[in-house]
Amino acid sequence: MDQEIKLDKFDRAILRALQRNARASLQEVSDEVGLTTSPCWTRIKRLEESGVIEGYTVKVNAEKVGRPEQLIVQLTLNKHTDAAMAEFARHLEAIPEVIDAYLVSGDYDYVLRLSVRDTRDYERLLREKLYKIPGVRHSKSSFVLRCLKASSLPL
Repeated sequence: MDQEIKLDKFDRAILRALQRNARASLQEVSDEVGLTTSPCWTRIKRLEESGVIEGYTVKVNAEKVGRPEQLIVQLTLNKHTDAAMAEFARHLEAIPEVIDAYLVSGDYDYVLRLSVRDTRDYERLLREKLYKIPGVRHSKSSFVLRCLKASSLPL
């Protein structure tokens, strides 16, 4: 397991600022956290190099790009060997509609979050991709009706 990185109040403030707006200028971040640009830049580089900042991304409006429907899919596999789980993970990597995939405890082995155009698109995804993954024993799907909270990591 990765070692936890010690973060002080300035590091956390920088991370919060970048989570809100990853395109903020160095000057804007520096002003927000109360540092001059040079130490702020040094801290951002350290956070990147240590892996605390894994990358920068853009939040895309799913509806505006034709993928308004999201689903939560719970899956169980026939086998739980390392090889079976690795093969399942490889198959998921090849399915762009799978946004998130979690190995979980409980009644199901995996919880997936998918993005599709509509119910027909999901039916096609099931037939052509998910049900063709070797070892899938059972699935349970739920369409997301409304997102009540989507947050960044609390710092």
